[in-house]
Amino acid sequence: MNRREFIATLGSAVAWPLAASAQQGRMPVVGVLGGGSPETDADRMRALRQGLSEAGYVEGRNVTIEYRGAEGQYDRFPALAGDLVRRRVDVIAAFGSTAAVLAAKAATSSIPIAFITAADPVKLGLVASLNRPGGNLTGVAILSVELGAKLFEVLHELVPKATVVALLINPTNPFAETLSRDAAAVARRLGLELHVLNASSERDFDTVFATGVQLRAGALVIGPDSFFTNSSKQLAALALHRVVPAIYWAREFAEAGGLVSYGPSDREALRLEGVCAGRLLKGEKPADLPVQQVTKVELVINLKTAKALGIEIPGSLLARADEVIE
Repeated sequence: MNRREFIATLGSAVAWPLAASAQQGRMPVVGVLGGGSPETDADRMRALRQGLSEAGYVEGRNVTIEYRGAEGQYDRFPALAGDLVRRRVDVIAAFGSTAAVLAAKAATSSIPIAFITAADPVKLGLVASLNRPGGNLTGVAILSVELGAKLFEVLHELVPKATVVALLINPTNPFAETLSRDAAAVARRLGLELHVLNASSERDFDTVFATGVQLRAGALVIGPDSFFTNSSKQLAALALHRVVPAIYWAREFAEAGGLVSYGPSDREALRLEGVCAGRLLKGEKPADLPVQQVTKVELVINLKTAKALGIEIPGSLLARADEVIE
């Protein structure tokens, strides 16, 4: 086989999923690898479908969606990703955790992958560069990990008298160590005493909040994690019950009764991922499709919760809020 034939054969192999769909006359299939369950990921799936529709694909009409959810258990991602590969989906859309993206990447080097990651995809080795990804992955970077410092700053502005602060992290999160290290640096800068608390299942929540009370933590920062996003209602209820001002990066937390959220729009990221998946279905190469970044950051304040906690929201924060829930 000469060089030209080899390159042609290689190109055909990489394009196999889309070509196979056309040859078989079936609807293309988007395999979704999510961090939650069909119930907890319902809003995210709506945003993803919106993006797909903007790219010209409507579920049941000209595209099929296969959802696989890890239900907050990171160790399930490799098996779920492998299942989608065996299903011979045409595109994989991975969201909810960088662990999902890494599992999808490990499972296939030929099926195009549209991802959402909360960290720098170049540093993670997902892509060669943001403008020219270079492999079979592209997608959306929301960079929520880098927002950790801002969460502490907003919470400190909200409750300046709280000198002891707790950080809740999921120890199974690939970025747990980074989150803890960065939080310690921010706490030192703000003159705060920091305690790191761990939770990897809902059974841990009661113990975590009880420990926070024992440590006399006057405020709580919840580290970015898909498990915590899926558990927003429980976390918001416990924070209110324990009378602990808490902040989280996902707006689902404030909408569920949490005091405040500050972070990029998860729904916008998923819409963009849906558009990206649609472009991949049309045959665009992930190697040449630039990674998009969600730059808009939303501050959502729940005034009802603030009143229940006896907290007066500073006018400076209210003026900056993108949404105030009353």
